[in-house]
Amino acid sequence: MKLTFIGHAAFLLEAGGKKILIDPFLTGNPVAKQKADEIACDYVLITHAHGDHIGDAEAIIKRTGATCVTTNEIAQDLGSKGIQAHGMHLGGKHGFDFGTVKLVLALHGSGIAGGHACGFLIETEGKKLYFAGDTALTMDMQLLRDVWGPIDVAVLPVGSYFTMDVPDAAVACRFVAPRYCVPAHYGTFPAIAANIDDLRSRVAKESPQTEVVEIAPGASHTF
Repeated sequence: MKLTFIGHAAFLLEAGGKKILIDPFLTGNPVAKQKADEIACDYVLITHAHGDHIGDAEAIIKRTGATCVTTNEIAQDLGSKGIQAHGMHLGGKHGFDFGTVKLVLALHGSGIAGGHACGFLIETEGKKLYFAGDTALTMDMQLLRDVWGPIDVAVLPVGSYFTMDVPDAAVACRFVAPRYCVPAHYGTFPAIAANIDDLRSRVAKESPQTEVVEIAPGASHTF
């Protein structure tokens, strides 16, 4: 199961024989090593409609014919632009040909009127991956461990300002208890700088079983 960090909060997950692109912000992303017209994918997952997450979704979906999975309001908005999208909502779970996707709570703005932000709990190849999206630290994160766990990989925002910071992300690791933590949403712009060595130190205290795996923009890690 291969995870490529495109940069900011954009990832490409290769699992179940499919390529799943998450929050495809490439154009205008100063750390992205790829261009939107170079990305190949079968699915596009969107956590919310802020520009640094929905990004190039429209162009990529139209070019590749990828299936879009997102919250219902974003799906309806994309539908008005001629894009077929699979609209779901918080708590909902659906099976796809690579595995299942469950929409989980993210405490953040939606970027679209009447909408909600979400995270994704993806089950594929016998493993569970939690993509938190943009969120504050919440007690609801314990549900991932207590009800849906164990979690193999948790992709957590750490850059503060718009999301959790490093100390909160370390507590999130205690709540979620993943085998691996992949930091995201940091270092793209000066306002969201983060010290990943500090994250490792704090996670070692809060969740000793969790290994922090930092992936550089453009690089991949196979779990």
